[in-house]
Amino acid sequence: MKRTIVRAFSTAAVLSAVYAGTAHASTYTVKKGDNLSHIASKNHTSVKTLMALNGLKSDSLQINQKLKLPETKAKTTTVTKTSSPAKTYTVKSGDALIKIANKYNVSIGDLKLWNGLDSTLIYPGQVLKVSGPSGSTFTPESVNNKQSTISKLTTTTYVVKNGDSLSKIAVKYKTTVAELKKLNQLKSDRIYVGQKLQVAGKAAPGNSALAETPPKQTTTTPAKNVSSYTVKSGDTLGKIVKEFGLSLADLKALNGLKSDLIYVGQNLKVTGKPAEAAKPPATQPPKNPVQPAKPQTPQTNATDYIVKSGDTLGGIASKAGMTVAELKTLNNMTSDRIYVGQKLKIKGTSVSVPESTQTPTQTQPQPSGGDVSAQIVSTAKSLMGIPYVWAGSTPSGFDCSGFIYYVAKQAGIEIGRLTAEGYYNRSYYVDKPKSGDLVFFENTYKSGISHVGIYIGNNQFIHADPDRGVAISSLSISYFKEHFASFKRFY
Repeated sequence: MKRTIVRAFSTAAVLSAVYAGTAHASTYTVKKGDNLSHIASKNHTSVKTLMALNGLKSDSLQINQKLKLPETKAKTTTVTKTSSPAKTYTVKSGDALIKIANKYNVSIGDLKLWNGLDSTLIYPGQVLKVSGPSGSTFTPESVNNKQSTISKLTTTTYVVKNGDSLSKIAVKYKTTVAELKKLNQLKSDRIYVGQKLQVAGKAAPGNSALAETPPKQTTTTPAKNVSSYTVKSGDTLGKIVKEFGLSLADLKALNGLKSDLIYVGQNLKVTGKPAEAAKPPATQPPKNPVQPAKPQTPQTNATDYIVKSGDTLGGIASKAGMTVAELKTLNNMTSDRIYVGQKLKIKGTSVSVPESTQTPTQTQPQPSGGDVSAQIVSTAKSLMGIPYVWAGSTPSGFDCSGFIYYVAKQAGIEIGRLTAEGYYNRSYYVDKPKSGDLVFFENTYKSGISHVGIYIGNNQFIHADPDRGVAISSLSISYFKEHFASFKRFY
């Protein structure tokens, strides 16, 4: 009987010590270089206690932020509930924090919190907690109090400039995209030049360009001769402003545009008159005329060539003894993009063409003119099951951006080998995605745009998954819904 009483008293005493010090609290002012782990260590407490005491939902801090600290001599609170130990996982070679988080269906933030991590850097052999002790969760702040924490922070106004993105601004102000969107009540990551955003704190050192006082807005009185312009195929806002001598900001303000997306048939308000196209110089016959060159009739001695994987216009032109300009003129092309299976006219027969492509039969129909999207999806699906390899961009293994690079190249889209964020910056937004469009995710294994896949319809996309390799996933999965950024399309 004595043993039972002693064991019960010991358990209660230990738990009392663990939960001591939360009834009364002093304050601590966050300094440069601080993080929750360091502050908790200095004040002999835990990160979890600090977060609960201050109603924090993440480990992100701001300089001069006031934190409540537990006092060591406060009354203890006896908790009779016994917590079960947390599960652990030993890091293996090739592991990443996002991979472990997905495996145990937890967030990266939870893993960092449970293990006192300041970054996502891990190493083989490291033992990580992959669950919190049972009963250790705490109730987050009420939704009605969400703005109270924000209002305590010092905010400044930042005016969006050309080339800015939410992730770029977040990095420079040492915050996250999610916090920027919450602070400015944004429902998407779309921003536009001239937009005013509230940002917490000051810009990080070395980013004085963002911290500078926004230039005074000069009110420009629109010219009286406002006219209407109908968007044609191939038009862009940049092309239109150059034609009418406007600035991009003025054109967007005049039409209430919040993005650069326009569509054929759209009526836009413009000012001024379109710049006159330069007239070609009159070609007068020389005084001593020479034998005039025969007009080019490329169709009479032209040969069909079917584009193969790896082909480029430069390569085809070189083999055919032509220039790229001549090849484009012969095929009425306005860009250098080609795709596998496309039929091109070339001069002569200098290009070695496989017999099967020289005389295509009815049993081998060629792909239609602009169906690049179908080629992208078809190529992407043919690569399913290929393993995930960091920085991989070949069929021996892909990472997410290497997969996009390879698929686009096979479809005739010549792009550089960029990161997910790089592809994000060279594509434009679409509200209604179609198969073959890009789908971006943010704040997965790092802050900002960090993952990309290819939309294939029915709320599904195909991507290089760290656990499954090239595979199809649903956008309805909670993880992807939480980190979804936007649909975009290559220019």
